[in-house]
Order: sequence, then structure tokens, then C-alpha cells
Amino acid sequence: MNKRQIGKSDLHVSEISLGCMSLGTEKVKAKSIIDRALDAGINYLDTADLYDFGENERIVGEAIKGRREQLILGTKVGNKFTPGEEGWSWDPSKSHIKNGVKDSLQRLGTDYIDLYQLHGGTIDDPIDETIEALDELKQEGLIREYGISSIRPNVIKEYVNKSNIASVMMQYSALDRRPEEEILDLLKKNNISVLARGPLSKGMLSSKGEEKVKEKGVDGFLDYSYEELLTIANKWKDYESSERTAEALALQYILHNSTVASAVFGASSIKQLEDNLNYLEATSLTERKFNDLQAMTKLITYDKHR
Repeated sequence: MNKRQIGKSDLHVSEISLGCMSLGTEKVKAKSIIDRALDAGINYLDTADLYDFGENERIVGEAIKGRREQLILGTKVGNKFTPGEEGWSWDPSKSHIKNGVKDSLQRLGTDYIDLYQLHGGTIDDPIDETIEALDELKQEGLIREYGISSIRPNVIKEYVNKSNIASVMMQYSALDRRPEEEILDLLKKNNISVLARGPLSKGMLSSKGEEKVKEKGVDGFLDYSYEELLTIANKWKDYESSERTAEALALQYILHNSTVASAVFGASSIKQLEDNLNYLEATSLTERKFNDLQAMTKLITYDKHR
């Protein structure tokens, strides 16, 4: 598995990695998925304190016992909740972040987090206070690096200008090309990496693309109508061959940009994991084929999220 450096840090992550939100709460099943991913060469696992209100971190922590040194572990903070109670509130304060990291460390069963990420945020947050908290956690050795998980250009620009973030996790796929318009070049210029989530666009860029469009794209997706999504899903499937699967193609599309350190996909079963692992057997994507893929999709911009 090829690895890419996250920003200027000494963290090197596998080109494809496992987002743990979809693992579910069956511990044996979750561990089997994580074990297979690690055995295949994936070395980055991404979770968050909010996923299943802490239970996801706990499951991941148990699954990686004895293998902690083999992987890069990322989690997130900023959503305040009480285990056992429904709902949560946004809290990017220094005190919450300092308390949140202790809780995450305990649930994960580790004494450090490789990549600690702010899980959202708006331009009205106390950004300087948040940065101060994250810098202090790094100085204290509780985290190795920090980043943000955001699709808001104005928020991202604030952190680029004011902080030492190593990465930005954002939604990015051939169907969601918003980062290409105003974010990727900015991050590249500042040597900050992207962790791309949603690379298969809810499965609409998978081998079951038409089925997923009918299931999840009836009301459209971003600037795409239902009819446009069906057309693209079928064209995408036409690219499947002995050289690469539809899933591999979707992963290759976003990894074509060197600013992307890893494509972070979710998997709720071994089958879904294996579908994405087909990336490892795929023939390299040529510039011409990449341009063909771009031509069938739209370059859209952020409007509601600023």
C-alpha cells in the first residue's frame, strides 16, 4: 500500500483508509473489518467521539489492542454530549477540547492520538481559543498533530492563516468537486493535506451506482438532478473493466490530486471493504482518463456552507 505524508508532519498514511463510523456496534464484526483493513495495508483509522456517543471509539480501541503501533489513529472533538442521552451541542471551547481528549484516550485505550480533529465549526467560533487548546495538547504529547473536519471555505481559510493544522477532512468525490474550486490549491500552497471522505458519493459511484441513485439520489445530490445522477452512474459503470472497478475508479479520481493524502471510505461489511480494496489491483489512472471523468461531472461551488 502506497503511503502519503500528511502536510509537513511525520505522519504517513495509506492512500486509502477506513472511516469507522459505519462499523456498527457488533464488536466481533467491527474487529473483523478492522483486522482485514490493517492486514491489507491500510494504516489510518478515522473515528470521532460523537459516533455512537463514544461507543465507536471504544470498539475501535478494543479492536486495535496489540496493533496500536502499526497504525495512525485519528479522532475528532467539538460535539458535546452525555453518554446514554440523545442529542448533542457544539462546543469548540478550550475546556471542552481538553476534557474531550481525555475521554477519547480512555475509550480508545491509548495514551496518544496521532491526528486530533475539530469536528465541524463556523466562522463565529472562538477560533483562537480552539487553536490554543490544540497547540497545548500537542505540546503535552497527548496528540501528535491536529486538523479540522470541515467543508466551510471561510473556516478553513481562518485555520490555514492562524494555526498549524496538518490536514483538513472534507467531502470530496467526482460528484462533489467543490474543493477543486477554492480549497485544494490553497491547501497545497500551504502544505496542508486533505483527508477525503465520501469518495464514492453514497455509493453512487460504485458498481451498484444505479441502484444507489434510486435509493439515495431521488431528490438529487448537490447541483445534480435525479436524471443526471442516473446518467453519470451508468457512464461510470461503463468504465469498469479488467483494469479497474467502479469503486477503484472513484478512489483514483480524488487521489489523482497530490494534495489528497488519503481517501477515507466507510465499510459496514467485509464485502464493502473488499470492494474498496480493489483499488490496490487497479491500473494507474492516466491524465486523459482523469480528464474524461471530469468532463462528465460538474465543477460546483460552496453556497450554503461558508
